[in-house]
Order: sequence, then structure tokens, then C-alpha cells
Amino acid sequence: MEKEQQPKACDARYYELLEELQALDFVLVELNLYLNTHPGDFQSIEQYNKFSQERMRVAHEFQQLYGPLTNFGHAFSKYPWEWSQTPWPWQV
Repeated sequence: MEKEQQPKACDARYYELLEELQALDFVLVELNLYLNTHPGDFQSIEQYNKFSQERMRVAHEFQQLYGPLTNFGHAFSKYPWEWSQTPWPWQV
């Protein structure tokens, strides 16, 4: 019988980065919905691109510190394989 793996402890920065990602995702969804009906709004496109870059930066920082956020080729894993380590972002 396999020993059940215990979740590793998460520091305050873990939660700060996850909260920042949630806020950025919210802004990006709202801008996406707005741009679906206002595709010629250049300022909103600039905002969308700026927030997209910021989200990529924050996600990269999170993944360097705590492991992948998503799977199936959307994030890298350090060695050893990190997907078997908990907690996963959706578990906190």
C-alpha cells in the first residue's frame, strides 16, 4: 500500500501570488468580454495586452517558486516531476 503524500506547507508569498493571479484573470476575462463587443477599442486592447504580460510574469514567478499551475504542456516542471507534489493551486 502506498504511503499517502502529505501536502507541503505554503508560505505567505504562495497565497499572495495566487491572489494576484486570480485578480489578473478576473481583469482579463472582463476585458475579453468587453473587447468581444468593442473590437476597435485600441486603449482596451493595450490594457488587455499589458495585463496578459503581467499575468505571464506572475505565473512564471509562481511556477519557479512553487511548481506548475497547469498541465498538458502549459507549464514546465523542475526535476523531480512536480505534479505529484501537493497542494495544487486549486486545493488551497
